[in-house]
Amino acid sequence: MTYQTFLKLGRVSNLPTVWTNAIAGTVLAGQPSLSAILIVGCALTLFYVGGMWLNDAFDAEIDGIERANRPIPMSEISVGTVFSGGFAMLGLGILLAFSQGVTVGLAGLCLAAAVVLYDWLHKRTALSPVIMGVTRFFCYIVAALAVGQLTGSVVFGALGLLAYTAGLTYAAKQEAYDRLDRAWPLAVLALPLIYALMQTAGDIAALAIWVGLLVVVLLALRRLFRRNKGDVPTAVVTMIAGMSLYDATLIAGTGQTGLAVVAVAGFGLTLYLQRVVSGT
Repeated sequence: MTYQTFLKLGRVSNLPTVWTNAIAGTVLAGQPSLSAILIVGCALTLFYVGGMWLNDAFDAEIDGIERANRPIPMSEISVGTVFSGGFAMLGLGILLAFSQGVTVGLAGLCLAAAVVLYDWLHKRTALSPVIMGVTRFFCYIVAALAVGQLTGSVVFGALGLLAYTAGLTYAAKQEAYDRLDRAWPLAVLALPLIYALMQTAGDIAALAIWVGLLVVVLLALRRLFRRNKGDVPTAVVTMIAGMSLYDATLIAGTGQTGLAVVAVAGFGLTLYLQRVVSGT
């Protein structure tokens, strides 16, 4: 297996959004800690990459028909190796979560379970976008518990992230066909936008970042509604990067402007990396 295969299987271009989730979770808990952010960031990286590997493993047969350029259909790696690697990374993520405490470990177990459930069922249930949203919900929860606090801001922020993720995942489900059959489920994207605006609390930096998030979502929606060739996948990767702007808005709303700037940088880094490694 080459390193390019590893990167493609893990869709590593989207990792900055996971790291900004870790920052946001600790900030919203009221106790941002560099050590906690680093450890949680590593754990969430393992959960994310492991989950992406399992996604390809579970979808190997379908990808052979719809996405023949993926590593398994291209015979770059075997299904068994991908399954083993994916579960191994989830296991390491769980161990790292437990190293931060029992409650963090239990939240990590819930995250891992949601990841596996999505990978197993996402082609067979209309609820798959919600399940994917749950995985991001637990990213905030794991991060917050790592610093010992589970506040209302964490839970509501996580629910907003769940709604955002569900909306973009619904769009992503149409990517293989490069079309959007029904647009109304995308209305769920209004929820995180409204919540994030409420959390700006008149802070200029937070409001400016929120405007950036709004522009990203509107541009993505324009592509989805236009439905020209290539519009759906472009809209999806743009919205994935936009997760970091959602995180940044909530972070800035707490007065942590420096960390908010880091999260905004995560948005730019995701867009850049998506040019190197496909984000979907």
